[in-house]
Amino acid sequence: MACQCLSGRTLTTIACNKLLTRRPLRLLTTARSQTEAGTTLKSHSVKSSHGDFLGSGNKLKPFTRANSQTVRQRHRILTQAYNQKPDIADRVVASVPYLIPLIDGLRYGKFFFAQFPAFARLLAPLNPLVSLYFGVPFASFAVFFAVYLGIINNQNFSRYCRFNAMQAVLLDIVLILPGLIENVLRPPSSGPGLQAYISLYNSIWLFVSVCVAYGVGSCLIGQTPRLPFVADAADQQIR
Repeated sequence: MACQCLSGRTLTTIACNKLLTRRPLRLLTTARSQTEAGTTLKSHSVKSSHGDFLGSGNKLKPFTRANSQTVRQRHRILTQAYNQKPDIADRVVASVPYLIPLIDGLRYGKFFFAQFPAFARLLAPLNPLVSLYFGVPFASFAVFFAVYLGIINNQNFSRYCRFNAMQAVLLDIVLILPGLIENVLRPPSSGPGLQAYISLYNSIWLFVSVCVAYGVGSCLIGQTPRLPFVADAADQQIR
């Protein structure tokens, strides 16, 4: 009986020791497996994040390259269009609208022509056109809208023609301002006021004549004239 009790206690002790030795091994194996799983998840997350980042980068690179190529092509086309001289037909069409501000500005040259009759003789070939322009009712409005609708808003014409036509129209609109001021303020009849009035008229006429001569001359030789006060506005209107 004593041997059986001892043997039973011994077996119980051995079994307990085996269980105690197995539990730490199981805990270590589970801890190792959890650590390895966490490391695997982290590595996968890092790879996926890097992959997404690289993938987004690979998606953006062709987009930016396409944009840069498009910008370069547009710049090349605009440079070629700017450097390429227009043909003779475009030069003539671009120079004709400058006659509108020239004819409308003749009224400001009455004192200048009285002092220098030779300049009036230079413009004598335009007398039939001037008489028709001012003699026919609403002829000035018809010519204005014909240029604006027929050339400026007509995409069949080149930008060179439309830009010069827009400059001529804007220069003609600028000439309206002195006439409005003259209608409000009565012109002086004598004294220093009359001298200032004559000087103002002569200045306006010289400005208009120089702008028209510069615009027509530049168009005939194939250059792009840029008139003061109206060139930037014409650029914004023409697209």
